[in-house]
Amino acid sequence: MQHNIFASMRSLKIMDGCKGTQVYAINPSSATGGGIGEKLLQQLHDHIKSHTLRTKSVRNLQPPNMTTPSEVFVSDGSLLPYGLPMTDLLEPKIEPSLVSVDFVETLAGVYRRTEDRHQFDRSEVYLEQCAVFQGLADPKLFRRSLRAARQHAINVHAKVVLSAWLRYERREDELIGSSLMDCSGRNLECPRTTLVPGYDPELVFDSCACTGARAGNGDNDNDDAMAIVVDEQCSTSEEEEEDGDMSFCVGDDEIKCNRFNIASLSRPFKIMLYGGFIESTREKINFSRNCFSVEALRAAEVFSRRKRLSHLEPKVILELLSLANRFCCEEMKNACDAHLASLVCDIDDALLLVEYGLEETAYLLVAACLQVFLRELPGSMQSLSVVKIFCSPEGRDRLALAGHASFVLYYFLSQIAMEEEMRSNTTVMLLERLVECAKDGWEKQVAFHLLGVVMLERKEYKDAQYWFQAAVDAGHAYSLVGVARAKYKRGHTYSAYKLMNSLISDHKPVGWMYQERSLYCVGKEKLMDLMSATELDPTLSFPYKFRAVSFLEENKIGPAIAEINKIIGFKVSPDCLELRAWFLIAMEDYEGALRDVRAILTLDPNYMMFYGHMHGDQLVELLQPFVQQWSQADCWIQLYDRWSSVDDIGSLAVVHQMLAKDPGKSLLCFRQSLLLLRLNCPKSAMRSLRLARNHSTSDHERLVYEGWILYDTGYREEALAKAEESISIRRSFEAYFLKAYALADSNLDSESSKYVICLLEEALRCPLDGLRKGQALNNLGSVYVDCDKLDLAADCYMNALNIKHTRAHQGLARVYHLKNLRKAAYDEMTKLIEKARSNASAYEKRSEYCDRDMAKSDLSMASQLDPLRTYPYRYRAAENHGCS
Repeated sequence: MQHNIFASMRSLKIMDGCKGTQVYAINPSSATGGGIGEKLLQQLHDHIKSHTLRTKSVRNLQPPNMTTPSEVFVSDGSLLPYGLPMTDLLEPKIEPSLVSVDFVETLAGVYRRTEDRHQFDRSEVYLEQCAVFQGLADPKLFRRSLRAARQHAINVHAKVVLSAWLRYERREDELIGSSLMDCSGRNLECPRTTLVPGYDPELVFDSCACTGARAGNGDNDNDDAMAIVVDEQCSTSEEEEEDGDMSFCVGDDEIKCNRFNIASLSRPFKIMLYGGFIESTREKINFSRNCFSVEALRAAEVFSRRKRLSHLEPKVILELLSLANRFCCEEMKNACDAHLASLVCDIDDALLLVEYGLEETAYLLVAACLQVFLRELPGSMQSLSVVKIFCSPEGRDRLALAGHASFVLYYFLSQIAMEEEMRSNTTVMLLERLVECAKDGWEKQVAFHLLGVVMLERKEYKDAQYWFQAAVDAGHAYSLVGVARAKYKRGHTYSAYKLMNSLISDHKPVGWMYQERSLYCVGKEKLMDLMSATELDPTLSFPYKFRAVSFLEENKIGPAIAEINKIIGFKVSPDCLELRAWFLIAMEDYEGALRDVRAILTLDPNYMMFYGHMHGDQLVELLQPFVQQWSQADCWIQLYDRWSSVDDIGSLAVVHQMLAKDPGKSLLCFRQSLLLLRLNCPKSAMRSLRLARNHSTSDHERLVYEGWILYDTGYREEALAKAEESISIRRSFEAYFLKAYALADSNLDSESSKYVICLLEEALRCPLDGLRKGQALNNLGSVYVDCDKLDLAADCYMNALNIKHTRAHQGLARVYHLKNLRKAAYDEMTKLIEKARSNASAYEKRSEYCDRDMAKSDLSMASQLDPLRTYPYRYRAAENHGCS
């Protein structure tokens, strides 16, 4: 397996570690402390008293397992104003996605359907694959399937929706200065190409017409790209009029026409002019009562001869569209539809024209308006007109008549609505429309399940149970968890317990089954279920949280922190960090608590502490007087130390503090994104990257951050183009490093490796700080190793270690191993283990440089520290197979 030369700098294993529920429960009897702690907690208590008037508004922000104020008991004299967590009030989150009993079999089934389907039907199967991957923590898999769905989209509607969804994944609406019609340069997402009918999966990754137009100094070829034929050279007043044999009369005006040409527009006109109607014998036909203007009829006459539109005012085109629709003139309607679609450039245009499009069932015009609404999400949902179109049953019916009501549309809209505010009426209405569009199979499963999740969040337990049961009946076994939870909330605990018992009996056991059953039992049985859940799925956070709070209730705060540290060590989430912060406040370790709160705010800037009553920033302000204050220079020193000791959470906290003092520092935002990627928090990392881009003070810097955004969302070639454009403006370390990183993300031959080496060497010649220099030296050493230049690699690693880049120990160990110096390699990895806070990977790597028994011990420790690392399981599986 080829060595990943940049694994030490940016994590390519992207996991969504930021999803989780908050802990909202108390145990007043377990709070102890005094001295400074009493002062701090008294301030917290006073803060809550002063904010009691906010209770009603805050309830709307409460997370799903939050206890309402009426359920909270706070005893007088408690050191913590909201007490400490209580096991009886902890609950795991129900995932708002498809969850399989056998994930491998489900994925294999989707793959078989992809291979068996005709290419014109593959888009729907790839969308199903998106739904399967959405329950995983790696967004790259989801985006890859989404791109495949877009690649195989066969109609304009699907292209518009899927292209907008891909754009939303980068949240380009948050990029200052960007336009909703900005094009990435590829047909895949081009807002103009999406409006071109037809199916050609091989062309979606090619450069679009917009790129050629920009290269041609703005020569606009976009109308050609959309197949919209508009003659800009002439107007109706300049047409060469032919001798007509009939006329349309509107008032005193007369429009000369050729009877044959008008009859050729549609069958109704042909019957009217050549059939048994009175108009067939008249030379003058009165059109005054049809409510069409002279300009519209004159435009129709011109179109009947030229078969294309002249340069007309939009209002005339709209009237001509209505005329074409009334008299079934399909060719003229299509021309008007395409021309009007080309005029939609912003939200105002879309709001103005969408009603005309829906009224006249103009497919392309509605598609163009729909595209604007979708590319402006979630902001466009602030418009009542847009909400009415998408959410109301009448709006869905109108969209359906125009060919634009589909499952994929409402699936996309529902996902965004749930992210914004899960319990809102808008979310419910969108999910109801999703149910109406869903077909049998996975579509009904996901639609029913999502509606059940939302109803549970809204505490509408009877409705939640109904929708979860509907999902179960449609074939989604995981929704039984929702049925059981709804029954439990309605007071039917034993019924919920029997339901989960039956589920475990009928299927191969999965971790979430035992986790859910643990809610409905007590004592040793509960603890055994939680242990089984952890063994089957170590990524489930609820068992760790429950055990940690159980220790706390027994006044064993040390073991409580040790238990919650187990999952924080490999899966960082705001709720687990909040729990640890509570424990640390109880221990009067305010520095540690402040570190965790700052890390929480980095993951989720809007996170609410203490039952949703206090914003994390306010808790930071209350904790600050009780910890040592650092200047910006001190913060750089602290960051250097924590970075060197591989303390990523500590580094996050320091960067957060630095950004609080200098919020416009793009370099710090970028550094923050690197840390978040190392912690497998891709969504938070992407948000930090967007902030870095928005705060950049120069074009070359902005281009680098835009390049990283593109690279991290799967657009490698576009990222390279951004890096090269940045270098053309100004040579910088970050631009060269981005280019080297993007080029190295492939199987490098010798020539490519030499070029990457040149780029990294050029990067090191540019101004840079010690942290980045250490990373660059470490990566350069990796390339040298791949090129079999071991002495040069060793020099790079030694230079990196001289400036305290601790991860270079691993590279140096590899060099020693390749030189057959196994003992030196083992010792080098031991140094890394001793220095690094996060050292699971070091134990794993050290196992390669020792004997069999020691290797098994190291791999066992690696699995204990990070159960997500796969190499130890593969090693043990191979060993067992060899023994058998």
